[in-house]
Amino acid sequence: MAEKKQQAEQLDVLASTQSVIKIALDKLGYPEEMYELMKEPIRMLTVRIPIRMDNGSTRIFTGFRAQHNDSVGPTKGGVRFHPNVTEKEVKALSIWMSLKAGIVDLPYGGGKGGIICDPREMSFRELERVSRGYVRAISQIVGPTKDIPAPDVFTNSQIMAWMLDEYSRIREFDSPGFITGKPLVLGGSHGRESATAKGVTICIREAAKKKGIDIEGARVVIQGFGNAGSFLAKFMHDAGAIVIGISDAYGGLHDPEGLDIDYLLDRRDSFGTVTKLFRETISNEELLELDCDILVPAAIENQITEKNAYSIKASIVVEAANGPTTMEATKILTDREILLVPDVLASAGGVTVSYFEWVQNNQGYYWTEEEVEGKLESVMVGSFDNIYNLAKTRKVDMRLAAYMIGVRKMAEASRFRGWV
Repeated sequence: MAEKKQQAEQLDVLASTQSVIKIALDKLGYPEEMYELMKEPIRMLTVRIPIRMDNGSTRIFTGFRAQHNDSVGPTKGGVRFHPNVTEKEVKALSIWMSLKAGIVDLPYGGGKGGIICDPREMSFRELERVSRGYVRAISQIVGPTKDIPAPDVFTNSQIMAWMLDEYSRIREFDSPGFITGKPLVLGGSHGRESATAKGVTICIREAAKKKGIDIEGARVVIQGFGNAGSFLAKFMHDAGAIVIGISDAYGGLHDPEGLDIDYLLDRRDSFGTVTKLFRETISNEELLELDCDILVPAAIENQITEKNAYSIKASIVVEAANGPTTMEATKILTDREILLVPDVLASAGGVTVSYFEWVQNNQGYYWTEEEVEGKLESVMVGSFDNIYNLAKTRKVDMRLAAYMIGVRKMAEASRFRGWV
């Protein structure tokens, strides 16, 4: 039953993404054929990966790699290890990656990958075998000029290092540009690990300016305490904001006076969970409805729906997760004059610094952390202003404005190539 519900939600995520792309292309004046090209990945690979487990048994894992559209350049996107990965989810996420690349004007299309597994129940060596097995299975369709993977849910720089090593063995030459999110010593970029949270922080700051809210003293609630959520909590805390609520998969913590973020960061485990250490917790549903200035969903899809959208008390909602707000909820929040900064803009910092890493790999010249942060600041502020201004002039919500900007570059490249 739970699995069927999960699949229905994933289908909704793909269908809702397709519906907004349809509206965006219609508003931009493109023909129906352009939507037919854009609504599904141009390429979808499903692989079966046999892995020898530590106990001597062999398990067969299923993996996916979606390449949405490569008219602009190579596809780009993360690889997630999660028990609930589905083909439809991977398809939807690859489309979002295309939109993110278009929004921040990168020479990429969108890609996404995943393996159905639970890394929390696997040993270090089993994880390495799965990582290498995935690269062997998809090696023919990926590469620095074809499709460039990166970290995602439950994957990290160590997993990227194993994947890089396996690809280099198969191709028989060192190829650091094949993958991003690598350790610094293997050609990674400064600022990559915190890039998504940095981008979200910049979007929060710009949105607060539009709403006349001072970040210092602003009450912030963050749903999710993984890579993006934990860095974001730290950045907000350091900027003088009062983080009054955080949550992980097991529940939430709330203190109207402000949580001790440094203490929580010190106590969280490698999967971003910390609430199990506390007796008094609240549910994720209660967390979303806390009285605050800025709400950041940084966990999973479909968290703000038509059921709870009227109960949201924040003035600004900034989506750090993929697809946390449904289309119905987006309309409700917009009608209530809550400023919603969509995921395809807010979380584009990760792919932007991944692009910087790829550029540095290709030229063999590496930038300082200050240079990376300066370039990210410029890209994110420019992209925020473009979307905010288009939303105002075309009288649409910021999600539709972001999709219009995100899809335009891909559509134009497809038109010039003669595909449509």
